[in-house]
This record gives sequence, C-alpha cells and structure tokens, in this order.
Amino acid sequence: MTERTRGKVLLTSKSGVNPLWAELLSEDGREVLMEPDGSEDPSIHYAVAWKQPHGVLGRLPNLKAIFSLGAGVDHVLSDPTLPDVPIVRVVSENLGQHMAEYVTWRVLDHHRRGTYYRQRQAARDWNELTQPTSAETTVGFMGIGELGRTAARAVGALGFKLNGWSRRPADVADMTTYAGADGLPDFLANTDILVVLLPLTDATRGIITYDLLRQLRRDNAIGGAVLINAGRGGLQREADILRALEDGSLGEASLDVFETEPLQEASPLWQHPKVFVTPHAAAPSDPRAITMPMLKQMDAYDRGEPLRDLVDRAAGY
Repeated sequence: MTERTRGKVLLTSKSGVNPLWAELLSEDGREVLMEPDGSEDPSIHYAVAWKQPHGVLGRLPNLKAIFSLGAGVDHVLSDPTLPDVPIVRVVSENLGQHMAEYVTWRVLDHHRRGTYYRQRQAARDWNELTQPTSAETTVGFMGIGELGRTAARAVGALGFKLNGWSRRPADVADMTTYAGADGLPDFLANTDILVVLLPLTDATRGIITYDLLRQLRRDNAIGGAVLINAGRGGLQREADILRALEDGSLGEASLDVFETEPLQEASPLWQHPKVFVTPHAAAPSDPRAITMPMLKQMDAYDRGEPLRDLVDRAAGY
C-alpha cells in the first residue's frame, strides 16, 4: 500500500491536544487532521481520541478503528453516537512503568509512615516509630489488568504480600486473588493498603464507598487502612472517603484522580492532613512512547492483520 492511498488520521479532543501528538503521528507519512473536512470526511480511516466531541466519529463513513490516547476508554465509550468499529486501548511499557513507579512510591510512603514524619519534621519533633517490614503489610489491588499486574510486580519485589480482586476469576503469580461480589469482603478484610486501578464502567462507577472502605483491615502493622486511587475519579465517592478518614475507618489516602477534575479549590481534600493529592499525574501518556505502536497497528490492519489490545464494549474495557 502506498503512502498516497493510506487513510488519514483524525486527532480529536474536546479540550485540544499537545501538537507533539500530531507531529509524531505524521512521521511515517500519514496525514493527520485536527478536524474532519466537512460534516462527513471519507478520507479519514483512523481516529486517535481523548474525550472526543460527541458525534464527530459517527459521521466518518470509512472509519476503520479508534485508538484511545489514555489507558482508560470510558471517555470514548461515553459518546452515544459512537460507530461500530474496533477500539484499541493503550498498552505501553512506558505507561506501565509510570504507574508502577507511582504505586510503589505511594505504598512505600504510607508503609514507612511518611505522613507522620512530615508532621514531626514541621514540629521539630525527634520521635521514632516502630517500623514493620514489608512482609507484615498486604497490598490489595482492585483491578489486575495490564497496569495492575505491572504495578503489583514492582510492589511484590519489595516483599509486600499481594492480594488482587477482579470482576472475573484471574490467576496471577505470587498473588492471592478474589473475584466478583462474593470475593470482595474477604479481599478487603485481608488488605491493609488498597490500590484501585479499575476501569470506569457502569459496574464500577462509585464503587469506592464508605461501606467498602470500612471493610479494610484496620488492625494492622501500619496503624490503619490506606487507600490509593490512581484509576479513575468516577470510581470513588469523595464524601465517603472523608467520612471514613474522620471516623478512623481509613487511616490515610493518596488520590491521583477525582470526581471533578481539576480538583475544585474548595475541596477539603486539598488540606486534609491524612490525604496526599496529585493532579492525575500517576501515569501520563507519553506521545513518543505511544504513537509508534499506534502507527504500526494501523499499517498492519491495512495489510489485513488483526488489531491487538481491543476493547470489549460490553465489559467497558
């Protein structure tokens, strides 16, 4: 297939995208458009999307596939006019490495009592706590897909015990796994630090509630239960997190995602002494690491080869 006959790529987002994406996507000769040429543009064969304007993809008669710019695809699936074409999610070693670093950082900070020592430093208070070893703390992962397993391997390499929960049964090396509604209570009761990396679907929206958090193991070596959410803000109910922090059901939390982003200035989470806030920065999408695999998939699909890392629309991920 010559470059002249290769379909164009639509790079689309309601909020605009870094021009570097367009530059890198065009490096192998494909023409990249920021918007269709007219209400229906037959020249566009592929779309690379992040929170695309609703309706734009459904008007492309020759669209072959949609590529998500982020790890999740809820932003793509929210469009009620989405055409019936394959959707490809991001699977990147770079993305996995970023997430593994973030989760390991936050697990270690909570395990080594970072909040306590920062407060002691501010008070010029020389007072040491007894420090448990990693083997005395169990880290539970809600969501054990590609990102969850990568992060779990990094945490497990430090000696932490690992639990994992998913909607469907899964077998993961060096991890005790639980599945479905029946397995959730036992998973929570045996978890000290909860790491949430679930996709956002109709089944998982608002899953992090007060009732869920109060089932975590509080009588543990680190002095209380911990929540780390680096998945999606729609998974959590922030009022419930605050309630759990206030009554001791939850000892501390690290939150990278929020129900409304950017996090509103009036949110009490900003100044809460037991909460660590980051601005959806756990695993940024690096254009240099993600665009080339996309282009290779487009070329392969044009040759008649199957796409990889496809989204299951029924499951929502």
